[in-house]
Amino acid sequence: MKRFDCLKAIAPYFRDELVVTNLGGVRHEWYALRPHPGNYHLQNLGLTSSVGLGLALALPHRRVVIFDGDGSLLLNLGSLATIANFSPKNLVHVVFDNGCYESSRGAPTATAGVTDLAAVAKGAGFAHTATATEIEDFEENFLKAFRSSELHFIVAKVEPGMGDVPPAPLDSQENKYTFVRYIEKTEKVSILGSPQSRGSDLKER
Repeated sequence: MKRFDCLKAIAPYFRDELVVTNLGGVRHEWYALRPHPGNYHLQNLGLTSSVGLGLALALPHRRVVIFDGDGSLLLNLGSLATIANFSPKNLVHVVFDNGCYESSRGAPTATAGVTDLAAVAKGAGFAHTATATEIEDFEENFLKAFRSSELHFIVAKVEPGMGDVPPAPLDSQENKYTFVRYIEKTEKVSILGSPQSRGSDLKER
C-alpha cells in the first residue's frame, strides 16, 4: 500500500488534533490533505518520536498523532522505551515503514531485513501495537487508537514513493512560529510573547 493512500483514508477524521510529521515526503502529503496550524513538520531525522512525546506530556488533554518513518525511528529507538514508560494516553505513534531511507537515495533500513518495529515497541513496553499491510486494516487500527484513551503504536508497511502533491509552501521557521502561535491561541498561554515585547527586550539589551 502507499503512504499517501493511508493518510487520505484517515485525514477526514482530524479536527483540532496536533500532528508531528517526519522529515521527507510525508510532510508534503499531510500538508496537502490537512493544511492546519496544528501540524508540526520536522526537518530533523530521528526526533519525531521525542517531539511527539513532549507535546503529549505537555498537553495531556490534546490528542497528539506522530507520523514517523522507519529510518527516523531506527535512529532514536531509545525513545520507544521512554514513551512506553511515560505511557501518555493521548498519543498515537504511526510509523510508515517503507524499508528504506527514501529521502537519501533509498538505502535499505534494518526493516528491509529482519527487524520488526512493532515487536520492538512491544518489547519496550507498549501495550497496544499493530502492523497493517492493507488500507482497510490500517484505517481500522488507526481509528481504534484515535478514539481510545490509551497509548498505541501502529506500523504501516508501505511502498517507497510520494503522492502527487506539491511541496508544502512553508519552511521550518515559518512552520515553527505558525504552530507555536496556534498553541498559544488554543491553549490561551504565552510561549513566545508578542513581537512588540521581544523587540523591547532586544532594545534594553
